Amino acid sequence: MTKDMADPANTVAFQGVPGAYSQQACREVFPEMTALPCETFEDAFAAVKEGRADRAMIPIENSLGGRVADIHHLLPESGLYIVGEHFQPVRHQLLAPADARLTGIKRIYSHVQGLSQCRALIRELGAEAIPRADTAGAAAEVAERNDPEEAAIASALAGEIYGLQTLRERIEDKLGNTTRFIILSRTRIDPDLTVPSITSIIFRVRSTPAALYKSLGGFATNGVNVLKLESYMTDMSFTVAQFYAELEGHVAARNMDIALGELQFFSTMLKVIGVYPQSPWRESNH
Repeated sequence: MTKDMADPANTVAFQGVPGAYSQQACREVFPEMTALPCETFEDAFAAVKEGRADRAMIPIENSLGGRVADIHHLLPESGLYIVGEHFQPVRHQLLAPADARLTGIKRIYSHVQGLSQCRALIRELGAEAIPRADTAGAAAEVAERNDPEEAAIASALAGEIYGLQTLRERIEDKLGNTTRFIILSRTRIDPDLTVPSITSIIFRVRSTPAALYKSLGGFATNGVNVLKLESYMTDMSFTVAQFYAELEGHVAARNMDIALGELQFFSTMLKVIGVYPQSPWRESNH
């Protein structure tokens, strides 16, 4: 079935071209669903909002590269909800045409982070590192030119899609590189209260001294663990800060309800943008 004929109810959108790590995440979480490549994050959000896809698989942070900045600006205005999370190991491969040999590689293409995460191999080969917009796109380019002196750093899935051989596996300098994805839906789907959960919120505090300090006090006094708290500016004057927080627990739990009530008192805006099960990865990598 082509992407044009795909059933929207069985489609998951991702940003990137076929073979991207985001598509690999789609395949692992939703193996029965059609993965819909989108040029930008905005396009992936729109695919879900407009009903062309049922879910979106969106990277929010990487263990080496930090947060994906665009997402925090897009989420509040998207009208979508977080319904799940997924931790995807990033396992870089050196991909090249069928007749290429490791010792003959002179140019290596990839996203700038892919290149920076594999410096040791690039240095070992004495190859030129050439940045591209994304890893899978670099693999597609190398496949199209079919030059035995060129290779790409990308996923095994990209090698499979574009017919490239793997010259060397797991070439990243530091093992354990992981990207955390959030799964988005048009509707909020809260798990059962007994399921270990995460509540994601966005909020703005009142412009008064110690407002943020006071607003967060309710989480401490009610035993709610704040897993993540990030701020970012929302206006051109750099005076209005919005906060994104991830809280350990279910929004319907009594202690969470009380803590959010205290936060609401000190806030000009508070919105729950998702209540979703914690990934088993958290427990196994604790």
